[in-house]
Amino acid sequence: MTLVTLKEALQPALKDGYAVAGLVTLGWEDMRAYVAAAEAENVPVILQAGPSCREHTPLPVLGKMFSHLAENASVPVVAHLDHGYTAEECRIAVESGFTSVMFDGSRTPLSQNINDTSAIVEMAHAAGVSCEGEIGFVGYSGGEGSAGTDPEEAAQFARDTGVDAMAISVGNVHLQQDKEGGLDVDRINAIEALTEVPLVIHGGSGVPVAQRQELARGSKICKFNIGTELRMAFGDAMRTAVNSDPLRFDRVQILKETHDPLVAKTRQVLRSFKGA
Repeated sequence: MTLVTLKEALQPALKDGYAVAGLVTLGWEDMRAYVAAAEAENVPVILQAGPSCREHTPLPVLGKMFSHLAENASVPVVAHLDHGYTAEECRIAVESGFTSVMFDGSRTPLSQNINDTSAIVEMAHAAGVSCEGEIGFVGYSGGEGSAGTDPEEAAQFARDTGVDAMAISVGNVHLQQDKEGGLDVDRINAIEALTEVPLVIHGGSGVPVAQRQELARGSKICKFNIGTELRMAFGDAMRTAVNSDPLRFDRVQILKETHDPLVAKTRQVLRSFKGA
C-alpha cells in the first residue's frame, strides 16, 4: 500500500459512516506500533507529526519514516503535519513527502485565519496534498481555555478556504487524561447543518468511548486525533520494562517491550471508530 492523502482517507469515512484515527507520533517505536495495529484491525490510519515530535526529529526525516511504513503497510496510511503554525512549516512538510498538512490559525481573528489558511490550501493542493484547518480554538487541560466554534463562522471558513477537513472546538480539550465530560452535540449538529466538509476532533483522548462510536457512525466527524492515552500506554509499558531489570541498559531491548502493549491499546482505540 502507498501513502494516501487526507481527503482520500476521509471522504469514504464521510460517505460510509466511520472515522479515521489521527495518531500523534513521537518516534519510530510508536508509529511502527500504530501501523501494526491498523493492519490488525484492517483500517486506514493517519500518522501525525505534531510540534513536540518536530522538535525531536526534523520533518524531512519524519517524511521518510512515514513513507517507509506506508510502502510496506497493507492499509492506507496518511502522512500528516499536525498543528503547523507557519507557511514555512507546511511548505517543508509538503517537500518532505507529507500527504496532508494541518494549518492552525485558530488563535487569529476569523478574517486572518481564512486568508492564511486559504494560502496554505492553495499551496498544498497545487502539490496534490490535502489541507486541514481549524476554526475555534481548542484549549489545553490545565492550560489555555477553549473558544468554541461558531457555526456561522465555521460555514464561512469552510466555504472560503476550501479545506479538505475542518477541526472544530466543541468541548474537546488537548492533553486530557480522563474521559469525563464529553462533546457538545448541539453545537456539532449546528455546524453540520451549515457545512459539508469532514469534521475533526482534536483532543480525542478525552472523549468517552461510547460518544466516539456514536459520532463516528452518525455524524460528519470523520477524524479523531488521539495522542495522550497512547502516550500513557507507551509510558506504562516502558516503565514496566525498565523496572523489570534495574541492571539492563540497552534501550533497544527495553523499547522492544513497548511494542506489543502499545499495539494492543491502539487496536482498542481503532475499534471505536469503525462503522456499524
